[in-house]
Amino acid sequence: MALRCLQLLRPPHLSLHKSYSPLGLPRVSISDATWRRLSGSPPSSRLLSSSSDQPQLPQATDEGVNQNPQKSIVGDLLDYLNESWTQFHATAEAKRQLLAAGFELLNENDDWDLQPGGRYFFTRNMSCLIAFSIGQKYKVGNGFHIIAAHTDSPCLKLKPRSASSKSGYLTVNVQTYGGGLWHTWFDRDLSLAGRVILRDGNGSFQHRLVRVKRPLLRVPTLAIHLDRTVNSDGFKPNLETQLVPLLATKTEEIQTKSEERTNSNKSPHHHSLLLNALSEEMGCKCEEIMAMELNVCDTQPSCLGGVKNEFIFSGRLDNLASCYCALRSLIDSSDGLSDETAVRMVALFDNEEVGSNSMQGAGAPTMFQAIRRIVDNLVHQSMGEAAFERAIRSSFLVSADMAHGVHPNFSDKHEEHHRPGLQKGLVIKHNANQRYATSAVTAFLFKQVAEIHGLPIQEFVVRNDMGCGSTIGPILASGVGIRTVDCGIPQLSMHSVREICGKEDIDNAYKIFSSFFGNFSEIDKKLSVDF
Repeated sequence: MALRCLQLLRPPHLSLHKSYSPLGLPRVSISDATWRRLSGSPPSSRLLSSSSDQPQLPQATDEGVNQNPQKSIVGDLLDYLNESWTQFHATAEAKRQLLAAGFELLNENDDWDLQPGGRYFFTRNMSCLIAFSIGQKYKVGNGFHIIAAHTDSPCLKLKPRSASSKSGYLTVNVQTYGGGLWHTWFDRDLSLAGRVILRDGNGSFQHRLVRVKRPLLRVPTLAIHLDRTVNSDGFKPNLETQLVPLLATKTEEIQTKSEERTNSNKSPHHHSLLLNALSEEMGCKCEEIMAMELNVCDTQPSCLGGVKNEFIFSGRLDNLASCYCALRSLIDSSDGLSDETAVRMVALFDNEEVGSNSMQGAGAPTMFQAIRRIVDNLVHQSMGEAAFERAIRSSFLVSADMAHGVHPNFSDKHEEHHRPGLQKGLVIKHNANQRYATSAVTAFLFKQVAEIHGLPIQEFVVRNDMGCGSTIGPILASGVGIRTVDCGIPQLSMHSVREICGKEDIDNAYKIFSSFFGNFSEIDKKLSVDF
C-alpha cells in the first residue's frame, strides 16, 4: 500500500533543491532518497547517537530555486515518521535536520556564546530538544515566540526483566506506557526500537539508538471459536496476562555471558534470541549490551491513503505531526531574521503522555532555563532591570498537540457546535476549567496569525458531560506565567497503533506556524491588555 501511494504521489524528476513555501520562506524539498526510504529501500545513515561529532549533511544552495507555491511538506513528514519509531529517534532525526540547516549544537554543561542572528539547539536525554533562532534586532527584554510539542506516544515498553515463557512459547513482558487503545496492538507485526548502553573495548560506554525493522513480535488474538461472546460483550484483554508479545517457540537457549553476569540465579533478564537480534542490528556482541530502554513498535510504514490520497495513515501522529510542523517552520523561517526583534523557539518534550513530570518533560524547567541563559548571554548589549521577567511577559507560547476530529460514526461524542473536521484547518482548543491554556486574548492573537494568509481555523470545546484531556500548555503557562494558546491538527483514532489525519491539515499547520514566526512580533504590538 505504501509503495502504491508513493507511485501515485511522486513527481517525475524529484531532486534535492531549495524551494519556497507558500509564505515565501526557503526550504529543502524532498529528495529521491526520501522516496526510496518510504518505498522500502535502505535508508541513508542517520544521526542516532548522543555524540555531536557526527557527519553533517551538505546545506542546500540557491541553485535550482523552485518558486512553486504549491510545495507540500507531507512527503517529508512521512519520511520523518518512518525514521522516528521512538522519542529518541524523533529527537535524533530532528537533530540531524537542524545540523543540516546550519543550527549550532550547544551543550547544557558548557558556556554559551550566543549572537543576534544565530541559530542554536540542544538536546536533553536524547528525547527532549530546544531549538531557537535569535532575531538580528533582538534586545534584552523582548519576547520569545515558542511552539511546544511532545515526542512521546502511547506504546508498549520492555520490562527490566522481559524474558518469560508460556505453553511452549518464548514471550516478552511489557509495560503499558500512556493511555493507548491497547486492543489495536493485537495481530500487528511488531518489532523493537529504542536505546542501548554498550561497553566498548577501552572500558568506556556508548549511548546508541537501535531499530530492528523486521517483525520480531506479535500479540495474537484468541480465535472466536474459543471466545464466542467477544463481539457482543466486547474485547477486554487483561493487560498484564494477555497483552504479552510472542517472540518464538520455546527452544533450549544458550545463556550469554551477559545473562550469567547479571543473574546469580541463572534466570536471564532478556531472552538470548532477543539479545542476538539487537547485537546483529548494532554490529556488537551480546555481552557488550549493558542496559537498554526499548519500545515495542509497529513496523507498517506511514503512508498516504484514501481513494484521493488525502489521508495520512501512521502511528505516532500524536504528536510527531506537530513536532515536525513546528521544527520545519523554525528551520524554514530562520533565513528571515534581519528584521526580527524576538527569539523564535521550538521546544519538544518527552513524557507528555504520562504527565510530563520528568527531567525531559514539560514539567521540568528546561525551556525556561534556556530562556534565562539566552537573556543572560545577551544582556551585555543592553543592561536593564529584571530582563528575564520582562522577556517572559512579552513572550507567547503555542502548545501544539493533536486535536479530536469529529468521527462520522460517533459524531454525538462531540459538542454540537464544535465539531472539527479533517482537511478544514488547525483547531484552537478551549476549556473553562483550564485543561487547555487558551484564553480569549491568546485565541484572538493566534487567529490574527492565520488570517494574514487566509488560513482556516477551527475551534473545539468538550461536552459538559464528558471529561477533558489536557496538554503541556497549562503546565508551561503556569510555570512562569507565559501567554499560551492550545491548538492541534485534527485527527481520528487518537492513541491507536495506527492513526489518521488529513494531509491538507499538515500543510495548513506548517503555514500557520511559519506565519507565527514571521508575523507575531508585529501582531502583538497592536493589542494591549494590562496597560
